[in-house]
Amino acid sequence: MVIAYIMVKAHTGEADRLQNAISAIDGVVRTHVVAGDVDFIAKVDVDSPAAVKQIAASQIQEIQGVEDTQTYIAMD
Repeated sequence: MVIAYIMVKAHTGEADRLQNAISAIDGVVRTHVVAGDVDFIAKVDVDSPAAVKQIAASQIQEIQGVEDTQTYIAMD
């Protein structure tokens, strides 16, 4: 099991739509709208680091309105 946190910078005028789209992705177990340098944090629970990459690079970054992501894999 690999737990990761994906920080998402997005067009905030579309927060509800973006949160729903990110939450619907298989492997995403929780999303939070946050204040600060990013707009959302998505918690991912998957089988491999490759699956984390696929979610961040191939799914979240492809959602219209997402500007950028940063991914952090939990070490414990």
